Amino acid sequence: MVAQLLELAPAGFLEEENAVVVYTDDAGLAELRAQFDQVEVDPVLPGWEDEWRRFHVPVVVGPLWIGPPWLESQPGLTPVVVDPGRAFGTGAHETTRLCLELLLELDQGSFLDVGCGSGVLAIAAAKLGFAPVHALDVDESAVDAARRNAKANGVDLDVKRANATSDSLPQTDVAAANVTLETVEALGPRIEATHLITSGYLVADEPRLTRFHRVERRTGERFAADLFARE
Repeated sequence: MVAQLLELAPAGFLEEENAVVVYTDDAGLAELRAQFDQVEVDPVLPGWEDEWRRFHVPVVVGPLWIGPPWLESQPGLTPVVVDPGRAFGTGAHETTRLCLELLLELDQGSFLDVGCGSGVLAIAAAKLGFAPVHALDVDESAVDAARRNAKANGVDLDVKRANATSDSLPQTDVAAANVTLETVEALGPRIEATHLITSGYLVADEPRLTRFHRVERRTGERFAADLFARE
């Protein structure tokens, strides 16, 4: 269910003990009801628009501090400041952390972030010395957020709106795709990269990619990330 919500609620959702909470409008409610058997509706309380800030907490991955603009980074760490806006990606999600752990193991080179969301992975790559860095997303709000965050972090990203399963993709040394399992598998024949980092799916999922073989897997409590090498 959580993997589906990464697509349906890119602005974010809250995981509580017995439910997942999504702030949405009538159109979003219709999409949720089309996907899930049980959807309950409660009116939001005053101040709901700032409630999500409680869950936008900073994380540290290796030398990187990833957090929102209203908090200060820890001394001695490289800050990746992210305001997601309406795009998925705060850095705190398990899939993002796992992808970054794998990225830290790779040599610097050119980088492609497929389904970039707010630009967390692309900005982190640029801060780590990868260049040039390309970031693609099919959602215009994600493209806008990634461009804003790149500017706020003082890094140079080539951010474009594109459908990675049909549009042409740049050839890079490293690519990352923190998307759905279905999209990850569709990218196998299309990605031109020496290494590919994938996530966005559960630990039980095993992506099957043509032209790549898996060299490492990282797992969290619910999600997994894989590092593939080009055959």
